[in-house]
Amino acid sequence: MTYHPQPQPGTPTPWAFPAPGRSTLPNGLTVLRCHRPGQQVVAVEINLDAPLDAEPEGLDGIATIMSRAFNEGTDKHTAEEFAAELERCGANMDAHADHPGVRVSLEVPVSRLPKALGLLAEALRAPAFTDGEISRLVRNRLDEIPHEHANPGYRAAKQLSKELFPASLRISRPRRGTEETVARIDATGVRAFYDAHVRPATATAVVVGDLTGVDLDALLAETLGDWTGNTAAPRPAPPITADDTGRVIIVDRPGSVQTQLIIGRIGADRHDRVWPAQLLGTYCLGGTLTSRLDRVLREEKGYTYGVRAFGQVLRSTAEGTGAAMLAISGSVDTESTGPALDDLWKVLRTLAAEGLTDAERETAVQNLVGVAPLKFETAAAVAGTLADQVEQHLPDDFQAQLYARLAETGTVEATAAVVSAFPADRLVTVLVGDAEKIAEPVRALGIGEVTVVTG
Repeated sequence: MTYHPQPQPGTPTPWAFPAPGRSTLPNGLTVLRCHRPGQQVVAVEINLDAPLDAEPEGLDGIATIMSRAFNEGTDKHTAEEFAAELERCGANMDAHADHPGVRVSLEVPVSRLPKALGLLAEALRAPAFTDGEISRLVRNRLDEIPHEHANPGYRAAKQLSKELFPASLRISRPRRGTEETVARIDATGVRAFYDAHVRPATATAVVVGDLTGVDLDALLAETLGDWTGNTAAPRPAPPITADDTGRVIIVDRPGSVQTQLIIGRIGADRHDRVWPAQLLGTYCLGGTLTSRLDRVLREEKGYTYGVRAFGQVLRSTAEGTGAAMLAISGSVDTESTGPALDDLWKVLRTLAAEGLTDAERETAVQNLVGVAPLKFETAAAVAGTLADQVEQHLPDDFQAQLYARLAETGTVEATAAVVSAFPADRLVTVLVGDAEKIAEPVRALGIGEVTVVTG
């Protein structure tokens, strides 16, 4: 039997995060485009400058209802007709609201891009916002809230935001609103919010995919180029203050067999020069199954299935005055809550005293930088990251520069950054669990004043 010769590996080619082209349509819409040969499914991301802090007082959640209503009918199509038109061209359209603004996403085969972009433009230009559809979306959202509240992870994150930020800041309250605020939302309010904040002059479109043979300029002019609106300046972001005095809040869940924990504090946004070193050090602390936290809490002690450390940007500004959430999260069985927290604090203190090892740093760099080509294989992954950069007022080459800086960051620098990010005496700890069983063991640790609240 004759076998085909064994394939031989080729010479690795250098990789860098794709650099987008940038232009502006006559209506003021900023466009970032990125040609990705072979990516026959095109991804489009639209950033709308409608941040949560722009929501009217007492109407938290209205940005979420508006975002969900974009594909629920237009001036030309009912909700059912619009869905059918998207399906006919094999497109998927979604939208969500977060602190920086509203994001509308579209994925479609490149052969159907003209039709899909026309539908997207129609949704942005002339959404129906009918009384019936808005009422239905409000009811759906009200039905979701009790389920979210029953989720320990969601409940812990909600409490941490409430503890860190003053009540006057929108960032302290649930992103998608509460039962009280959502119940007040109606079609008139949604339309007013849309009229006040959705316009092409403060929006950005990101288009990524194989654009071979596509006259994107003409296509955009025929679709998103017909979207009109006033040229109001972008809304300034309010200053963010936080209180990360070390303390413990227990959200009581009697009878719970596990304790959900989240330990966090406020951090700088991605403009800060320490961000690459902080990212690298945080990865060493709790970014993967081989991190320090998992080695101790999962592998050695068996307290948990996994504990993660991360930094999440909440709001970012061009001046770098935004904020990020620096946090450690996971869950442990109820009886192990005290010992697990004790060992977690020992990990933090040992890290501060002895630092990271060169081997830890090298593994983290390989994992963060080495897998980047796989992470950004799809057009959607590239488009999402470019849209994040727009949302966070970062330069177009930020991601490419980030990988270069990660590779250059030394062990000492990464250690200093992660120790500064997670000082053992400046962490707010939220525990969702059975207070009767965990309160006293936690108090005995001396990691901060313990307060019990009802779940």
